[in-house]
Amino acid sequence: MSKRIVAGIDIGTTKITTIIASVSEEGTVNVMGVASVKSRGIRKGQIVDIEESTAAIVESLEASERMAGYSISSAFLSVGGAHIMSQNSHGVVAVAEPQKEITPEDINRAVEAARAVNLPSTREILHVLPREFIVDSQEGIKDPVGMTGVRLEVNTHIITTGGTALRNLEKCASLVGIDVDGFVFGGLASSTAVLTETEKELGVVLVDIGGGTTDICMFVDGSLSYSSVLPVGARNITNDLAIGLRISLESAEKIKLALNKKEPEMTLPQSILSDNTKKGKEKDDHDSMDLSNLHLPEGLNKVSRKTLIEGIIRPRLNEVFTMIGLEIKKSGFGGLTPAGIVITGGGSETLGIVETAKRNLAMQVRVGVPANITGLVDEIITPTYATASGLVIYASKTGVVMKEKFNLNRLTKIVGKVPIQGVAGRVVDLVKSFLP
Repeated sequence: MSKRIVAGIDIGTTKITTIIASVSEEGTVNVMGVASVKSRGIRKGQIVDIEESTAAIVESLEASERMAGYSISSAFLSVGGAHIMSQNSHGVVAVAEPQKEITPEDINRAVEAARAVNLPSTREILHVLPREFIVDSQEGIKDPVGMTGVRLEVNTHIITTGGTALRNLEKCASLVGIDVDGFVFGGLASSTAVLTETEKELGVVLVDIGGGTTDICMFVDGSLSYSSVLPVGARNITNDLAIGLRISLESAEKIKLALNKKEPEMTLPQSILSDNTKKGKEKDDHDSMDLSNLHLPEGLNKVSRKTLIEGIIRPRLNEVFTMIGLEIKKSGFGGLTPAGIVITGGGSETLGIVETAKRNLAMQVRVGVPANITGLVDEIITPTYATASGLVIYASKTGVVMKEKFNLNRLTKIVGKVPIQGVAGRVVDLVKSFLP
């Protein structure tokens, strides 16, 4: 078969997105189906209600399957939340046959040696990512296969996660009726989708601002060297707007999105403010934002744009980027990222975020959108879908082959509709008791 099917489910605080894609022999990822539904039962990137979150995952999965015309049996799942931590580790092994070349088996042994880190029983290793190999004291080797040496060392980056969070995700997947091909840290998935190889080589910081959490990934010399998660996200801005304007969270979200769409107009106030008093009316007209077309239940029709931006949104963004700055300092790689910062995730569309990041961190900043994917991508070439896109790109680089599933749920529905009496009926009831 020339094409294989891969799937990724991004389980986020605000939305659950499923993408189904086909991968050609050349490695091109072609999106066949995509669906996004509002999250339920998830807070700060972690599952807090299994039943609610399972229902939301099923809704997203079935909608994407309908679009793709393909029923999936397994998928890659994103992992997020403040329980994600990272550390760097070192592994050393002797090359099996010193007179011959280094083989992939030697590399696997070295990476396994690096995995032997002291972890609490509640934590599990999510990823072990080689940063560089050292062959007989020669540093900076990316791929030592085929080289000759006696001693092989590897520096790795290990991402660890809370064991309970993974078990809950596994439980949800089993209730949905799909196998887990692998768990992927959300920040790593996003970086796969939005960062260029040049940026990774130079050194770059990826900041994925989601609804409830912010993922940080720092790449140095082409390899992931530091990763962490902050328990703040775009929803904090929505909360601030709701409190500041005394309105519901739904209304605050509507105002925030309306404000983001009007970004090009934000260059006007500077010239208006510098004008004479005869243009004061124009200034007032521009400063007040008309909300009548949003039909808010609170009856709020006008609000000062300056109050929203300078009084509510900007202080929160300053706080978020101050925390990001402290995290970069804590990593110890602060001076090794000349490519600057790439912001992605739904929160990256917040008004004025690039300027705030530049002012707080004094680094080059750009907003990252998913690249290297084709097909039905009109809807997903936005920062919001960075993690979901990254999951299928990540999946395309692994050797996972998926078979179309024999759907037990559909069999249950069929069996339930057929009226059968007597002994046959009891046999069917027995069969139904084993079906989900």
